[in-house]
Amino acid sequence: MIRYPVVAGSFYPADPHQLQNQIENFLKEVPPASAPAPKAIIAPHAGYIYSGPIAASVYHRLAAIHDQITRVVLIGPSHRWAFRGLGLSRAERFATPLGEIPLDLETVATLAKLPFVDYVEQAHSHEHSLEVHLPFLQHTLKQFSLIPIVAGDASAAEVSEVLELLWGGPETLIVISSDLSHFHPYEVAKRLDQTTSAKIERLQYEQLDYESACGRIPISGLLALARKKFWQVATIDVRNSGDTAGDKQRVVGYGAYVIE
Repeated sequence: MIRYPVVAGSFYPADPHQLQNQIENFLKEVPPASAPAPKAIIAPHAGYIYSGPIAASVYHRLAAIHDQITRVVLIGPSHRWAFRGLGLSRAERFATPLGEIPLDLETVATLAKLPFVDYVEQAHSHEHSLEVHLPFLQHTLKQFSLIPIVAGDASAAEVSEVLELLWGGPETLIVISSDLSHFHPYEVAKRLDQTTSAKIERLQYEQLDYESACGRIPISGLLALARKKFWQVATIDVRNSGDTAGDKQRVVGYGAYVIE
């Protein structure tokens, strides 16, 4: 079974050449970074004209290890389907205009044995929070398998348990999908997102709510694990749709963060 794209042509170009060119242009605008390549990233999932430049700021950092990463764990929030726990897909491949990505079926089957994890196809079928990351991953990396997880009503401890189980070594990249504040005036959003970024850097996941980030649940799981392991999270970029392609009366915030 293949999970086909549902937001190609709306959130990002459906034409593969246009899509490649758009991603490449986003990446070219990112200043060179001397920092180590990230082990885990938090990046936004809106339409590319709005959030693409912010997502590129962290995907750009994978260039040095693009041939080293062979497995990607991708966790994003459920926008359309309410359920308890974490949701897997029975698909064997996820497709985008750039091609198909194989799932790590053995690992997916292992995760399904956890009491708070199950196959929830409805949560995947029309969910954009995972899909919009796939072309960036395909463009940035070489060959990799995917473990896609949609987060429903799950605790930080549950997400943290899954992340620790899948953390692996240098072959594994963790991607957490989330936007920040939604539909505030520009200056209000800037203040809110700066406050949220400070909480993320301080690993204060208990202080995050849905006003802070739509992906609060997967972010909280990553921060809980980071606190347990004494890791640090660094902010790479925080902007909003008023900075990219939208008006400033009603904006959505986007942040990019890394664990190196």
